[in-house]
Amino acid sequence: MRYSATKRGHDPDQWGIIGLIHDLDWEMYPEQHCSKTEEILREAGWPEDYIHAVLSHAWGMFTEIEPQHEMEKVLYTIDELTGLVSSTALVRPSKSILDMKVKSVKKKWNEKSFAAGVDRSVIEKGAAMLGLEVSDVIEDTIMGMRPVAAELGLAGSPESTANDEGQV
Repeated sequence: MRYSATKRGHDPDQWGIIGLIHDLDWEMYPEQHCSKTEEILREAGWPEDYIHAVLSHAWGMFTEIEPQHEMEKVLYTIDELTGLVSSTALVRPSKSILDMKVKSVKKKWNEKSFAAGVDRSVIEKGAAMLGLEVSDVIEDTIMGMRPVAAELGLAGSPESTANDEGQV
């Protein structure tokens, strides 16, 4: 989210916070996803636009709140996509996103049994809302995840992600 905000000329801190809290209730209340987050955020006095953004990421799945703002459309699109990108990285020999290309994700995209829980139609709908090709959204997602690859467990090992010149 921070990468996309910066690329699009928006506040990376705001977008990053929305990305951080959007699944606040998922582990404890999966059946009440988003409704519990809305309750928690309202009780804590969060701004309405933050609450709307969080609710809109689950449009058509858990809420009827359609993404309107560019930030909401990005979150809606990449929420599913980050799972596919992460899964793709983990099955690569390097186990890393640092050397991964769009074509690797696109290859796995077509394997419907791979990361079967990822709703590819949501990603396609989100990309269309943003006026982008799916490949462009995949590229942005990879690039956005690279700076935090280690924290995500997607950095692999230095030896496995080095190119022929020993550079990552």
